[in-house]
This record gives sequence, structure tokens and C-alpha cells, in this order.
Amino acid sequence: MKAVVCEYPGQLRIVERPAPHRADDDVLVRIGRVGLCGTDFHIFTGQHPFLAYPRVMGHELSGEVVAAPAGSPFRHGQTVSINPYLACGTCVACRKRKPNACVNISVLGVHADGGMCELLSVPQSAVIDATGLTLDQAAMLEFLAIGAHAVGRSTIRPGDAVLVAGAGPIGIAVALFARLDGANVTLVDKRETRLAYARDRLGFDNVVPAGPDLSAVLSDRTQGDLFDIVFDATGSVEAMAQSLDHLAHGGELVLVGVAPGDLVFPDPEFHKRESRVLASRNALKADFERVIAAIKAGKLPLDALHTHSFPIEEMSDRLPQLMAGADHVLKAIGSFRGRS
Repeated sequence: MKAVVCEYPGQLRIVERPAPHRADDDVLVRIGRVGLCGTDFHIFTGQHPFLAYPRVMGHELSGEVVAAPAGSPFRHGQTVSINPYLACGTCVACRKRKPNACVNISVLGVHADGGMCELLSVPQSAVIDATGLTLDQAAMLEFLAIGAHAVGRSTIRPGDAVLVAGAGPIGIAVALFARLDGANVTLVDKRETRLAYARDRLGFDNVVPAGPDLSAVLSDRTQGDLFDIVFDATGSVEAMAQSLDHLAHGGELVLVGVAPGDLVFPDPEFHKRESRVLASRNALKADFERVIAAIKAGKLPLDALHTHSFPIEEMSDRLPQLMAGADHVLKAIGSFRGRS
């Protein structure tokens, strides 16, 4: 089978590999689509801290079942997505039903070879039934589930003033589910191109470019009350530290993006607000299911989210191009030639 291997930073190569052996409790999936995200960009540029090369990237995956265990709910030809966060099932987090925060987590495309290949064998527990969705739609479940999970971590209520910092794919996913929960959403980003896309194509009317006067602008827009909930999806320690400035007294800060370094808040500001600060990591099966239900109900603008398609065979050329034009890329999805 074909597989795209990142042999070392900046070097991608298509290789022929043996088809994977399906373990007894695994499902063998013919990969149909692979979505790209910032993790893949970081792997390609050598900026991912948890990765050993060579590595087959790809964790936003959809495909069709080739073979499944006897008695499995999955059948040949069924459209599926894959939850790429493989948990151990026995650690303290798993025992608390938080496999997304598993101590020994193995993420496809990061800790283990991912789905940028023609066939992938994965545990049955990681397979998500995507019957009724197209392969493109099913490949978008993972990043949308991260947004759904972040919103689910909060105490969001209809009418809440919500700020989402970062208008990349994850921030947009958060904003979409906050809006579905009835919040009044404001988006902030340094990149005005992304804000314009969110406004013109996704219907987010309240967008604010991040600049030196951001705090004053946001205070003015909220008559000094600021925001009931702030979701930070910037992946920037500097932006995350400033997010407390935008939080209302009695508000809640949810940190969705991850960044290296130490995050520091001024204690007086933190305490006088009686702030509640939460981290959000990965997604649970229930989050995937919420996304699927929203798609089937026509509540998510998937056509506008899917901005680019490309043949996976052209990955070595396309990936640098997509990175260079990242301000105009929301979700790029690759497929092997001939895979409808």
C-alpha cells in the first residue's frame, strides 16, 4: 500500500509498505480522506515536541470498513471516522472516564503512525460510525469534536457573552458550538483575512482584529462587562496570558490551544474575578456523536469550512503551499487518486 512518510523535518516521501495486519479486536479501514491541521504543519517543520521521525502523519481521518471482528457493529463498506486518541484504558484518567486525558495516550499521526496511507488497522473502540455522511464530512469530525468538547467543558448558557480568541479551525469549531448553544459569540484574531472569512462565509458578525488596543475595544463593545466565557484557541502563551483581561467578574476561561512555556496570571486580577480556569484536551466519543448529530440536522456550514482539496500523492508540494497560504486555508482535505 502507499503511505506518505515524513522522514525528517521538511522531507515527505511516498513509499510502498505492506498492508497492516488486523489484530483480533481491530477494524481494518481503507482510508478515504485525511484532513490537515496545525499538528501536521508542526511535524513537517520539526516543531512538534512529542514526535520521533520517520512518521506517517494524519489524524483527521475517514474511510470505509474493509474487515471487522466477528460480532462487530461495523460492516464491510461502512463509512467511518476514527478517534485518533488511543487510550490505555487502565490509568487514573481512563478510570475516571476521561480517555482524552489518558496518561499513556497514543495519538495516531504523532506517537504512532497515522492515516496518511491506504489502509489502517485501529482498535474497534476508536472507530466512529459515520453512516449517512460523505467521506469529506466524516474527515471533519475530529477537529469539530475538539470544539464541541471545549464548549461542553464550560458552563455555557443561552445569551452568554462569549469570546473566542483564535479564528483558525479549532477556534471556529469552538465558535460554532458556542453559537449552537445560544451564546453571543465574538471572534478575535490577528489575521484579518480569517476574521473576514468567518464574518462573510460563516455568519459571525462580531469580529475584532487583535491589536494593542484590544482590551479597550472589547470593554467598549460590552459596556465594560467583558465576557462571561473566554475560549482561547490561539496556541500562544502571550495571548493566553492576556485572555484574563477579557474575562468578566465571575467568568470562566477555557484554554483550548496548547503552547510550550509557563502560563502566568496576575493573582489580584485572577482572584478579584473569582475566575474559573479550565483546560480542554482532545475529544470524547460523545463529542464526535454531537458533531454527527449537528451535521445531520444541517446546523454546521461544512461546505464553507472545507476550503481546499488535493491529491495525497502531491503532498510534498501541496503541504508547503498550504502552509504559506494558511491565512486562506480553513480545512484542507486530501485523498488518494481514484478514491471517490
